[in-house]
Amino acid sequence: MKSWSWVLLILLTILIKWASWYPDWVEKNYSQGIYPLISKIQRFLFGWIPFSVGDLFYAFLILLIIYKTISFVKAIIKRRFTRKYFVGGLQQVIFILLFMYVFFNLLWGLNYNRRGIAHQLKLDVKQYTLADLDTLTTVIQQRVNYYAQFVTEAQRDSFNKKRILFRSANEAYKELGKKYSFLKYKVRSVKPSIYSYLGNYLGFQGYYNPFSGEGQVNTTIPHVLEPFVTTHEIAHQLGYAKENEANFVGFLACRSYESNAFRYSVYFDMYNYAVTEVGRRDTMLALAFKQKRHPQLVKDVEEYRAFFKRYKNVLQDIIMSGYGEFLKANNQPAGKRSYNEVVAWLIAYYKKFGVDAL
Repeated sequence: MKSWSWVLLILLTILIKWASWYPDWVEKNYSQGIYPLISKIQRFLFGWIPFSVGDLFYAFLILLIIYKTISFVKAIIKRRFTRKYFVGGLQQVIFILLFMYVFFNLLWGLNYNRRGIAHQLKLDVKQYTLADLDTLTTVIQQRVNYYAQFVTEAQRDSFNKKRILFRSANEAYKELGKKYSFLKYKVRSVKPSIYSYLGNYLGFQGYYNPFSGEGQVNTTIPHVLEPFVTTHEIAHQLGYAKENEANFVGFLACRSYESNAFRYSVYFDMYNYAVTEVGRRDTMLALAFKQKRHPQLVKDVEEYRAFFKRYKNVLQDIIMSGYGEFLKANNQPAGKRSYNEVVAWLIAYYKKFGVDAL
């Protein structure tokens, strides 16, 4: 920790904070400028490796924290906890936190402050009425009921081979890229999470590692969720950091792909978001929607709830509460409800392009 490294980190921290106040600058110079090159280099370096390098990096960090904690406790027990020891340890902690903050933002995190997909598609995303929500939910329910009858068990079981799942997600983005060039996805790097089973207890379905550029998918979740979760993580790789935007880009990718399984997966998720928002405003209307669900949809919703109920625990609540605060700190004031905000993007989308676009 040389003095010049402190100066460099502090200067970069200030510049990152300054840049975050100017979304137009971030959009032009970072998100559509240097970031696409950074992400492609990351995926080129680590995408070919069959396991998640980013997961190993997280394991190293956890082991480092455990080691430092044990050393701290030993110092107290052996009465080596002096003022000099405390100051030195505090300097190390601050240095590491600054280092992580700077590289997190330079490698990806600045995308939290971009103008984003609404700006690129010129969507007017704003507060919506119950009538708007009713229209959206009606259309989404028609779609999900339609595709529910065509998704076979063989299609679902094919996702047991993750290369099929990930290749299909890549093809979905190829189709989407034909319509929107800025959504082209090159150099694939999506992998099963090493911590998938642990993730069930911690409450995550997938995540993006900004330090390695890899998208990780929890491959133990119900098959109905996997296609949409995969396209959601790829959206993060393309620079859509906010969860509502990643949900919307994932919707566009699945919607563009001629696959019953992918379309059913995304409509399944979008339906759950939409009907939840209906329930917040009109419980009787939400009940009316639920009574019109296809039997397969009812079955999948029950499986979905049973799966997460099986792993529900106190630690998960703590982790998710902390994650909600992380989202708020990164320009998503709704916290965990940011995922549901995709509803506003869908409404703005159909108002511009018509309900058939859904």
